Amino acid sequence: MTVCFHGAESTGKSVLARALSARFGYPWVPEFGREYCEDKFARTGSTELTMDDLLAIAEGQDQAARAAAASNPPILLLDTDPLMTAAWAQMLFGEVPPALMAYRKAARYLLFKPDVPWVADGSRFFGSGDERARFAAIAETMLVRAKVRFARIAGDWSAREAAAIAAIEDGCLPSA
Repeated sequence: MTVCFHGAESTGKSVLARALSARFGYPWVPEFGREYCEDKFARTGSTELTMDDLLAIAEGQDQAARAAAASNPPILLLDTDPLMTAAWAQMLFGEVPPALMAYRKAARYLLFKPDVPWVADGSRFFGSGDERARFAAIAETMLVRAKVRFARIAGDWSAREAAAIAAIEDGCLPSA
């Protein structure tokens, strides 16, 4: 079963994916886009992204997920997937190429609400309240558009962790 962490920036997806991987031994696929962007920003000195960058990020993320899934683990945690890259495309360019919606979908999605403090880390873009809310809405829209099931993850850090564990262990997510 693949479980994808999905939502706006700085909502605890990477931190929680890493923590659950360590705690339960679930394999974890880190966010390819973060490494891609950090490398590009360091090389070019610019934080500008193109649609080609997003397409490359989606492909890299998908390849990493497929490689991790090849060993057929019972649970595979995905820090993100091409549906989140589709949200980035919508947020940055106002459009979503069909290729971003065509990738294989995770079995379960956990949608993280932006109700925890924003943490600027040099690679995040949308820190204002309005931008964060808009990005969160777009992220949710991508899940609805893809017709996947998802559970909402919100609250303080302990509540997020408990909700994520329950959603994964129950193996049955309520329809959103």
